[in-house]
This record gives sequence, C-alpha cells and structure tokens, in this order.
Amino acid sequence: MTPTFAAMSNRNFRLFVTGQMVSNTGTWMQRIAQDWLVLSLTHQSGVALGIATSLQFLPILLFTLWGGVLADRLPKRKVLLGTQALMGCQALVLGVLTVTGHAQVWQVYVLAALLGLAAALDTPVRQAFVSEMVGGRDLPNAVALGSATFNLGRVIGPAVAGLLITWIGTGPVFLVNAVSYLAVISGLLMMRTSELRPSVRVPRGPGVLREGLRYVRGRRDLLLVICVLCAVGTFGFNFQISTALMATHVFHMDASAFGLLTTAFAAGSLMGALLSARRAGSTGTRPGLRLVIALAVVFGILEFISGFAPTYASFFVLLIPTGLFAIAFATSANAFVQLGTDSTLRGRVMAIYMLAFVGGTPLGAPLLGWLAQNAGARWSLWGGGLATLACTGVALAVLHPRVEVVPAASGGDLPIDGRVGA
Repeated sequence: MTPTFAAMSNRNFRLFVTGQMVSNTGTWMQRIAQDWLVLSLTHQSGVALGIATSLQFLPILLFTLWGGVLADRLPKRKVLLGTQALMGCQALVLGVLTVTGHAQVWQVYVLAALLGLAAALDTPVRQAFVSEMVGGRDLPNAVALGSATFNLGRVIGPAVAGLLITWIGTGPVFLVNAVSYLAVISGLLMMRTSELRPSVRVPRGPGVLREGLRYVRGRRDLLLVICVLCAVGTFGFNFQISTALMATHVFHMDASAFGLLTTAFAAGSLMGALLSARRAGSTGTRPGLRLVIALAVVFGILEFISGFAPTYASFFVLLIPTGLFAIAFATSANAFVQLGTDSTLRGRVMAIYMLAFVGGTPLGAPLLGWLAQNAGARWSLWGGGLATLACTGVALAVLHPRVEVVPAASGGDLPIDGRVGA
C-alpha cells in the first residue's frame, strides 16, 4: 500500500470511505441544485442565496457543541446511522416537492435548516469516528484521505449536477442524492464492530460541555488554529455564493458553467488533500503550526487575486490553486487539532473545531451576499480574501506570543513525542 493510501488497508475504513465517496458526490450535487433552485425561485437574488446558505449552517452554530458531547458519550456508528438516514429523508422530500412543481423558497429554507440540524449532530461524530476505525500511525493519513474523499465528491458532483440541471431540472438531482445515502448507511452496517477502537465514553453529568471548552482555552496552540479556522470558514470558504454570482452576474453563464467553476475549485482541493495524505502517510506526524498558518495566508491571497479574473477561463484557472491551498489548510488544521487532543475529549474538541469552521457561515454568507449584490459579485472574493488575511493577522498578534505547542495528545492514543505510532 503506497503512503498516500496507507489507511485503506483497514477494512472498516475502506467501507466508510467508499460510502462517503458516493454520498459526498450526491451531497455536492444537491448543493449546486439547491443554489440554482433558490436563484430560479427568487429571480437571481444574492441575498436569498445567502439566507438559504445561512439557514443550512445556523443549526451548526447552535447545536454542534452538543453533537460533540454525543460523540464522546454514545456509540458513534449508531449515531451516524440515524443522522445519515435523516439527511437522506430531507433530500427525498425536497426532490419530491421540486419534481411535482410545489417547491417554494420558504420550503427550501426549512429543509436547508433541517439538513443543517442533522449535520450539526453528524459532523463531530463522524470526525471522531475516524480514530475508532484506524488509530495509531494511520490516523493522520485517514484524516487526509477523508478530506480527499470529500473533495472527490466536489469534483464529480457539481459537474454532474450542472449537466443534469440543464437537461432535466433540479428535482431529479435531489432524488439522486437521497439514494446516495444508502451507500454510507450500508457501509456502516457492514463494518466489523469487533475491529473498532471505541474511546472511553464520557458519563452523564454536569459540566461535560464546559470541560471541552476549558480544554481548548488552556491549549493556546489549538486555540490559535481554531481562531484562524473560524476566520477562513466565515469569510473565505463561501465559494458556493461567490462562484454562483460570478457565473451569473459577471460572466453571464448557465448552470453547467457554474458547475464547472465549482469543479475547478474542487479539483484543486482534491490535489491539496492527496498531497496532504501523502505527507501524512510518509511521516506519520502532525503538521507544524507554521505550516497551518502559512497555508491560510496563501489561500487568502489567492482568493483576493481570483476576484480580479478578467474572463471566465482565467477565473476557472485561478480557482484550481485556490482550492488546493484551501483544502491543504483545512486538512492540516484538522490533523493538527485532532492529533493533538486527548481521546476522551476528541468529540467535543472536534465539535468546537467544526463550530469554528462552519459556524460563522450564517454571519459571513448573508454579509458577502449583500456585499456582492450592492458592490458587485467580485467583492464576494475580494472581501473574503481580505477578511481572511486580516483576521489571521489579528489572531497571530494576540495569541502567537503565548503559544506553547503541545506535540501530541497525552492520555489519548498518540505518544507524547508527536509521532503517531512506534
């Protein structure tokens, strides 16, 4: 097995990754179809698109921390079976409403919020579940491969969605996504539970959530990365909105061209994830703090530059390296936080991680949508890039002088010297 795919030697992880690959493709198809449906129902309103995105991520802001408590308290595989089934039902309802011609924008808003609620519970559990499947030296590689799988769906899903929307409309895309959840549910059911490495479950009691918050507050290295991640997630990772508005308002393109722009970003993302996976498989170590921060800075610069693209073709090309550095940063930040956290707190810490990453979207998405509608679509990129750089600079100025990097989780499944495995 090559270093890039070292974690694939684990049967349970192979089942998980295969199911996620199919489901993520369907999910990205739905994201493109949902954006296009909202634009169609509201006469190309950037504000309406921002509201739909905001409502999808608002439950993550409200409930992700409790999802982290569930991740440390309940059997993760069973929780994932429930959340994946709920998300499949959401896609089915949206598909039926659209195919029958009854879809209204308020219904899209409600269903987007329902999807966000399921994701708020699913995401921290799924993040923490990776360590139960692989553990040890293969964990950094598994984290990176999980990101690669996610971005493979981003490569395939938008392109397929763009073609399907052009040929048969948005409704069938939602139905395809509903069916795709059967893949991940089947993979979870087929796992050998005897080969899982469940962490010690946290008992019920007061202060469980506060314990996770105190842990992160006392770890300046984790806090710095999470703060930078929050800035990138709030202002920089709104490419759903930016590419849709650039396609329609600046380059005057159709749904298939919009899908191709998203595919360009995702293709770069996939390259970034695979490069991260190769590094993790070869070294078996956490990424360094300087590397994580440097990747965030380069991403912010590239996003700002992409707002100046004079043509559709040049914008397409710029999105590839932007996507590469975006996911290289996200993957490195994920590995830095997850591999530096005590295993008994990993679910709660990853919930804080995901809250920082996507919890700011309800604030950033409408703001950038409003900015794009009033100042021009290019400002969704200029504003995102500048805000990412400014917030990263502030976080470094405030926290970096006091940062003490803890090399690995003490009391988890990682040795104290920072190297995963013997």
